[in-house]
Amino acid sequence: MYKWPFEWVVMTTNRFRPAAVIPTFNHHLALPEMLHHLTALALPVWIIDDGSDEPARSAIAQLSDSHRNITVYRLPCNQGKGVAVCQGFRLANQAGYSHVLQVDADGQHELQAVARLLSHARQFPHALISGKPVYDSSAPWGRILGRWITHLWVFLETLSFRIHDSMCGLRVYPLEPVIALMEKETPGKRMDFDTDIIVRLFWRGVPPLMVPVAVRYPAENHSNFRLWRDNLAISRMHARLILILLRTLPAILAHRPPALPALHNHPAHWSELAERGTLLGMQIAVVFLGLFGRTISLVLLAPVIGYFFLTGSKQRHAALNFLQRVANRSGQQHKRLWWQGLRLYFEFSRRMIDLFLAWSGRISPQALRTEHPHLLAALTENSSGGLLVVSHHGNVELSRAFLPPALRQRLTLLIHTQHAERFNHLLARLYPAARANTVQVTELSVSTAIALRERIERGEWLAIAGDRVPVSQPQQRVTSVPFLGSAAPFPQGPWLLANMMECPVHLLFCRRERQHWHLMIEPFAERIVLPRGTRQATLDQLVARYAHRLEQECLTSPTQWGNFYDFWPYEKKAP
Repeated sequence: MYKWPFEWVVMTTNRFRPAAVIPTFNHHLALPEMLHHLTALALPVWIIDDGSDEPARSAIAQLSDSHRNITVYRLPCNQGKGVAVCQGFRLANQAGYSHVLQVDADGQHELQAVARLLSHARQFPHALISGKPVYDSSAPWGRILGRWITHLWVFLETLSFRIHDSMCGLRVYPLEPVIALMEKETPGKRMDFDTDIIVRLFWRGVPPLMVPVAVRYPAENHSNFRLWRDNLAISRMHARLILILLRTLPAILAHRPPALPALHNHPAHWSELAERGTLLGMQIAVVFLGLFGRTISLVLLAPVIGYFFLTGSKQRHAALNFLQRVANRSGQQHKRLWWQGLRLYFEFSRRMIDLFLAWSGRISPQALRTEHPHLLAALTENSSGGLLVVSHHGNVELSRAFLPPALRQRLTLLIHTQHAERFNHLLARLYPAARANTVQVTELSVSTAIALRERIERGEWLAIAGDRVPVSQPQQRVTSVPFLGSAAPFPQGPWLLANMMECPVHLLFCRRERQHWHLMIEPFAERIVLPRGTRQATLDQLVARYAHRLEQECLTSPTQWGNFYDFWPYEKKAP
């Protein structure tokens, strides 16, 4: 039976002296920028050279600088990342430091996140503060899929969903429990190290705190991951951890880490949450769809969907809150609300699969049924432009795949975040026909308004979301109107833009009905005019009209809702 030193969990000390450890094997190009950032935070740095070859060996050796408190420690031969990091732990501990910031030398992690991790480590000195990767479109799909397999094993090994990512190489370790662990056990020596040590520390009562960190894969970067050797080591590690779990289960359950309080209590803006289930989910779905086809892909995505549902507390609570409001509004009772919430997540995954199939030509155009085909034909033949107000209900992106080419080429998407831009870039990389004209409208300046006016005069249609408040100054240019039983904030932007553009405004909805998609393009106003004396009242009426129409769609198909954030953030919560 394991015997662990748990006394450190209740230690009371104000001592917080962090140092940085950078393990490296033949990575040196990103080190100068990394050192500049770390020393600017007054961090002493140990670079552990794990037996690098030339020219990396000489380049790394030259980085030693006693004035900047940078020390290069070279291992005589390559022994693995785990050995290098553990050597850094020992050096920092001998020098009297309390915490170690581990930074991988490949330059993949967002350096601006270091200050956030250190701040959380100061707030929770007994916790392991780990990065939770947020990938961009440069992330290899095979690498992401492999990480997901490890995540599923870790959920089982810890009997918990609290470690969202066990492989991130940007962390802050409390040294006291780490040294205690190293005295009793030997963590993984190579690429199995990051997962092995975070699981073992979790068993010893060290709570994890996951902090979102942007991760990119530079084109010029090389990986030290060896496919067969490291995958075999990781497989052996999981088998070993499972056996230890079974053998020591009572002790592990008796010493589960304490839950940490939330980092903040203010409602998260939708732009902070939007990427979680979009880019990563899209990349995983593409891998599955290419390998297995539609039906099997939906089955294989079930664990991924379940992971998002169980671990994304903010998104899950927002989804269940929405479904409860739909039930109350329609006079029904959802006895199985969690099941409905899971269905909502599955519907999101299905929409994504259908989107790929539509752009690849594997869904027939007959699958899209247009409610007013004569109106769609008139918009296509008419050379005039206008404004399309869309929403995050149903699948507007799929409808774009089936629009007449003459109209699709005249369509410009007004987007609010870099997340949406990367999404469209990845979609266009897979299917060139999906390439869309996009314009960032985080802030509607005079120059932007003039440029958009010129587009409409050339006959283009601008598509803008009518159900998400602005990224900048989210409590301004917003009108709260009744929506599913309570006041919810809606943006004034689409209607202010329409007033400036002096153009026709249409609404566009696209929802799934069994095996078909139902497209609705509806006239909203020939012109939007905001009289000076009644400007605010007119805006309120326009927003209320749109919210009422969106509510009808939500009541018709509640599981096709795509806003996974608190849509009623300013409503007073019960104590």
